[in-house]
Amino acid sequence: MSMTDTDLLFRLLRQIDVAPQASQRATAQALGISLGGLNTALRAATQDGLVQIVDRNSTDRRQKVGYALTQKGAAEKARLVDDFLARKRAEYNALHAELTGTGATLSPAKRTATMAMPLHAPIPELYVSYDSAQKLKLEAAELPSWDLTPRQVCDLELLMNGGFNPLKGFMGREDYDGVVENMRTADGALWPMPITLDVSEAFAETIEEGQDIALRDAEGVILAILSISDKWSPDKAREAEKVYGADDIAHPAVNYLHNVAGPIYLGGAITGIQQPVHYDFRARRDTPNELRAYFRKLGWRRVVAFQTRNPLHRAHQELTFRAAKEAQANLLIHPVVGMTKPGDVDHFTRVRCYEAVLDKYPAATTTMSLLNLAMRMAGPREAVWHGIIRKNHGCTHMIVGRDHAGPGKNSAGEDFYGPYDAQDLFREHQEEIGIEMVDFKHMVYVQERAQYEPADEIKDKDDVTILNISGTELRRRLREGLDIPEWFSFPEVVQELRRTSPPRSQQGFTVFFTGLSGSGKSTIANAIMVKLMEQGGRPVTLLDGDVVRKNLSSELGFSKEHRDLNIRRIGYVASEITKNGGIAICAPIAPYTATRRAVREEIEQFGAFVEIHVATSIEECERRDRKGLYKLAREGKIKEFTGISDPYEAPTAAELVVDTEAVDVDYCAQQVLLKLESMGLIAA
Repeated sequence: MSMTDTDLLFRLLRQIDVAPQASQRATAQALGISLGGLNTALRAATQDGLVQIVDRNSTDRRQKVGYALTQKGAAEKARLVDDFLARKRAEYNALHAELTGTGATLSPAKRTATMAMPLHAPIPELYVSYDSAQKLKLEAAELPSWDLTPRQVCDLELLMNGGFNPLKGFMGREDYDGVVENMRTADGALWPMPITLDVSEAFAETIEEGQDIALRDAEGVILAILSISDKWSPDKAREAEKVYGADDIAHPAVNYLHNVAGPIYLGGAITGIQQPVHYDFRARRDTPNELRAYFRKLGWRRVVAFQTRNPLHRAHQELTFRAAKEAQANLLIHPVVGMTKPGDVDHFTRVRCYEAVLDKYPAATTTMSLLNLAMRMAGPREAVWHGIIRKNHGCTHMIVGRDHAGPGKNSAGEDFYGPYDAQDLFREHQEEIGIEMVDFKHMVYVQERAQYEPADEIKDKDDVTILNISGTELRRRLREGLDIPEWFSFPEVVQELRRTSPPRSQQGFTVFFTGLSGSGKSTIANAIMVKLMEQGGRPVTLLDGDVVRKNLSSELGFSKEHRDLNIRRIGYVASEITKNGGIAICAPIAPYTATRRAVREEIEQFGAFVEIHVATSIEECERRDRKGLYKLAREGKIKEFTGISDPYEAPTAAELVVDTEAVDVDYCAQQVLLKLESMGLIAA
């Protein structure tokens, strides 16, 4: 930068952003400098690409030319704002120390994610002013665009509104490497989770470092500008091992990393234009600064956050009461409504459950706000991450649970993380985070005293009746329409859960056959369709691989990419059928584990997914070969043919395995019906 006066540059960029229509004379007066000094500063800023000249519609020749910030200028302004606030905080702390006698100087400290600041003071955001945003929207029409995935939208929103402070954009390679290896960015700030923009190879080939791109939502609405500083191919196996503890696709985030996320990462500063639009529960959504202002207005100096992705039951109420009392703090119920673990209760149902019981909390000391976070289920690292995010939202304490943000079992059937690993890592870093941990207490119901108590504080365990219902048991009771006692949950919550999760015999579901070509999938699927239609009660739709190819995917070829796309289309249609209470029967080859898993996760949001592996051997399939496809594949006339020149990844955890060799179709169909009966999906 050719301008040496950083303070003048800061004030200049701020003034242009705040008052872009002001005359040069008014701008010079606001900065306290001469017109000549202003012109010198403007020339230097323009040469450095921070400011650009714009034409104005004015009859006054002195007003025909104006100035506006470029994307680079907006990013530089945001950086200078941070530096300015940091200096002011240091001055304030030094003066406070001098006046109170706690020390005459401020010792230099390593920059952390939570630099000391007055309680509930505003934190930096990445948005530009309204006028600048309007100009950037027009300019962005000429930029390459990337349509963000749902997870990327969640990340971008929290980057822009300060929820991910101190990050100023998607991580570059140096920050990414530091975070993956030791939970610190390149400048030493504590940050446990990689926040990167993953894109496809095809898109990555069209852009270069130093270029700006527009970031848009699924409907094409521009949300931000990314100034690309880094573009690289990450070592995803290393990321999985370091961040999630194992390169095991049983972990939902590792599966996402390998099978959903793009192969190229982009990093760079973000210029925020507008926040994503949410049409649901708008009154419950608050930015970090909105929550901080709310706490400031009410005089809440101590706030304990309750992180949850599940409905609230009576044990949670008792837990939160005790946590607030222990911390002598007000309570923020702060549920995640972005992406959580596949199979979780949808956030619409959960928020209705929260609102149903919110009046059971004292209104003067409790509030609720929704957090649009895409969870990674990263256990210990995630707990630290949640702490930093809650600190940014103005909280002073956070409840950290047993196996906090744990994803469940790994491929060997063991827990990914120890039950107290998250608490241990949080405790190790809580001083640097700037937020205090409140241990989660495992609450159980003591029947004789008709109250919830921490399990480890019950002295007379052998003399009382201790009751508890696990999450698995709750789902079983909902699935089978069984009673859920009032000591466990509130009637209002149970009512909401039953609306969304009726007994399985009243839900839609999908039967998904997979197997080699000629294995007998379509034949069994047709038999099952007829038998289910004979029973009646729910509409039944058959999505046979060949029929779908003809009517839904006629333009697709047989490359891996096109075969995957065909299966995902089948999965989407099946999910819509399931969501609306029907029965979908699918019979594609579906050779790839990752694609079948993606379809399962999509469908299980709405009902059961029953995978049937038709495990007929390839020798038997070739012997049948009614279409002559195997013969053509052996001769090399059909490329990438499953089982010959392309692998078939057999399921390892299908709900049912059948073999059509030496048995008739009716017997196989009967095995499927018995399985559906045992799962409660059809009446016995």
